[in-house]
Amino acid sequence: MRHIFAFLLGLSMALPAAASDYITQYIGYFDVTQDDNAAAQFGAQYRGKDVYYGIRPTVGADVSSDGAIYGYGGFYWDVPLSDNWIFTPNIVAGLFSDGDGKDLGHAIEFRSGLELSYQFENAQRLGVAFNHISNASLGRRNPGAETLQLVYQMPLGAWE
Repeated sequence: MRHIFAFLLGLSMALPAAASDYITQYIGYFDVTQDDNAAAQFGAQYRGKDVYYGIRPTVGADVSSDGAIYGYGGFYWDVPLSDNWIFTPNIVAGLFSDGDGKDLGHAIEFRSGLELSYQFENAQRLGVAFNHISNASLGRRNPGAETLQLVYQMPLGAWE
């Protein structure tokens, strides 16, 4: 594991930091691995400017078609794989309300995930993300859920 971290840190140090923060929108499926619980998911987030070798703070929220709401904050780590491809592991923590959907066992939920995006010449990005959400055994129940998302990122500088 230490070697993987060193390799990824080396990649992110080799390329210049992205100059812009991003507004991100995504659509996908919540609880994608469970056919009986799957729901459409929509979300938006703000990803701040790079603060340390590709690490970006983030805040966001998503809703599902069954009324679940998740508001969160955390960090994304942009790791350039080439001039156009960006690999982005992430971890966030937040508050979850299940609405009419799957009960995740606690109001506090943690989400970790991986994203792979293509960055266009104008710095906009289009990618796919896979995440796992869980309460880390804070509740008596901890069923967890996975999400699969199509992600679009627009640099805030594009609006200036």
